[in-house]
Amino acid sequence: MRRSVAVRLSALLATGALAAATGVALSTAEAAAAASGPTGYATQNGGTTGGAGGQTVRATTGTAIHQALCGRASSSTPITIQVEGTINHGNTAKVSGGSCSTAAGVIELKQISNVTIVGVGNGAVFDQLGIHIRESRNIIIQNVTIRNVKKSGSPTSNGGDAIGMESGVRNVWVDHTTLEASGGESEGFDGLFDMKDNTQYVTLSYSTLRNSGRGGLIGSSESDTSNGYVTFHHNLYENIDSRTPLLRGGVSHIYNNHYRNLNESGINSRAGARAKVDNNYFEDSKDVLGTFYTDAAGYWQVSGNIFDNVTWSARSDDHNPAGPNPTSNTSVGIPYAYTLDAANCVPGVVSQTAGANKGLKVSDGSCTPQNPDSTDPPDPDPTDPPDPTDPPTGTNLSLTAGADGSSKADGTSYGNVRDGDMGTYWSPSGPTGSVSVKWGSATTVSKINVREAAGSQGAIGSWRVVNHDTGAVLASGTGAGVIGFAPASLKKLTFEITGSSGAPRIAELETYAG
Repeated sequence: MRRSVAVRLSALLATGALAAATGVALSTAEAAAAASGPTGYATQNGGTTGGAGGQTVRATTGTAIHQALCGRASSSTPITIQVEGTINHGNTAKVSGGSCSTAAGVIELKQISNVTIVGVGNGAVFDQLGIHIRESRNIIIQNVTIRNVKKSGSPTSNGGDAIGMESGVRNVWVDHTTLEASGGESEGFDGLFDMKDNTQYVTLSYSTLRNSGRGGLIGSSESDTSNGYVTFHHNLYENIDSRTPLLRGGVSHIYNNHYRNLNESGINSRAGARAKVDNNYFEDSKDVLGTFYTDAAGYWQVSGNIFDNVTWSARSDDHNPAGPNPTSNTSVGIPYAYTLDAANCVPGVVSQTAGANKGLKVSDGSCTPQNPDSTDPPDPDPTDPPDPTDPPTGTNLSLTAGADGSSKADGTSYGNVRDGDMGTYWSPSGPTGSVSVKWGSATTVSKINVREAAGSQGAIGSWRVVNHDTGAVLASGTGAGVIGFAPASLKKLTFEITGSSGAPRIAELETYAG
């Protein structure tokens, strides 16, 4: 049953190895920029912001990831963990603490919230080590590769799932990841992306899933139907036997994905599941949509899909493919805005955007990949960029009555950034950290001026400006000076340093209405 995976496996793994060896190094600024834009069902139920507004730390081992989680003030304190290097069993130990519940041999995101894990620099590879999300919410996983996680043989991790979610999980965005195995269940592997036991409001976007017997599931059995509201878009499913995904109950939105070499079956909607399947490209595959291996029917609404060299089996009691001419048998309402790429350009767009170390490129519906910062709010006057040495005119709102501040990873007082004195400064205790200005009532801000202390000019590298109220990233870039963005009404604005050279020192964080 798994022979088709093995036949093509060596060539596909060689291609993947070449891509990894020549992968584009991702700057911290790019990683921060992309974290501003969850899509699909992850935008619902209050939205998904991950660790926005919290401390940013760097980790090169699994133990360091656990230490970052356990070192927070509480299990809900926001944190962004930038990961570089190979995470494996040898460097992933259990860490104890009041803000975490971890285990050796797996990255454990258990009973926590408000966390971002993002690959940076030369990339992050979780080798034979899965990520387990349990009883948690508001999680972002981005720009990482997870490979060869096993449930049998040695070593084992996470029940054989690359990413697994269970037990009341809410609001997870997994983006620009590469999830891969080296065979099917008989070789010790399970699913690449599994959700069960009441997991809801999840988006998987711009990711590559390949070389596995099972792509993933929503619901572990015909009675586990409390999961749902999951979006899959701009993903590549390649050399997968089945489950792309398997849906048991709930609602899913599946659009602009490229499916290639699905060997036994593809989207398997069953046990009352309802899937909206739009503008996907199915290629060189078998039975890519239907209800399979059960007589508990599922449903689908289809439009705009392309079926290129797809074969369809005859129907039987427990095998009901939707083809050869798939038609809708339900209607699915989608509560969020989205823009479809034409199905005929999906292979080209997905090949340039899906997976880790692709520069976090996205699509805007024009069939042309865009850099992640292309959606950032424009400067209020792009024809006249501000001179970093020339502060904006008007009232510095940081000095007004009712203004206050706060900071993370601070080595000196945050109050020094809003005292009007260039001789005093705030500095984080390490290369990253964040400092905020807040007000007692909503205040409109559209420009800030980050003024570095004497002798430290140029130390600030990458940064982002965050609306702390919502977690939205207002702007991102590199270097201090004047920063403009679309006007935002907020009570707290955070300037987050995500990369630096030397010791960054901010003398003043000035804020202006225009």
